Amino acid sequence: MDFPIELPQEELTLARELSIRPEDIEEHFTRGGGPGGQKINKTASCVELTHLPTKIVVRVQKHREQSRNRISAYKLLIRKIEERIKGEESKHAQEQFKIRKQKARRSRRGKEKMLKEKHKRSTIKDQRVKKLHEWMEEEH
Repeated sequence: MDFPIELPQEELTLARELSIRPEDIEEHFTRGGGPGGQKINKTASCVELTHLPTKIVVRVQKHREQSRNRISAYKLLIRKIEERIKGEESKHAQEQFKIRKQKARRSRRGKEKMLKEKHKRSTIKDQRVKKLHEWMEEEH
């Protein structure tokens, strides 16, 4: 199973595990769009990959060089196929879950801090009101 480009070992292992074959991937090179001026308009540095069995299409135009875009596209395609096949068990999904959990924990701490501050403010207010009542009783 040889891909047309050199991929990192981690992606190759994952591709082997998911039984992704290079023959099932269709490559297209197109001109990019957006900012970049003359260079982007002249060169076909945008890479579009289609995985035929799953019909997943990825298009990458992050870098100026076609070779780097090609590597990024293959990495992205392998990750998307993994998400489709493994679902919540995929590495990316687990990382997302971990981040979501950390943010929830942070917000819990934030809520506690906010409630503590509110309580502090209410005691200050209560003291002010108490003093005002005492002052008004002294006047009458």
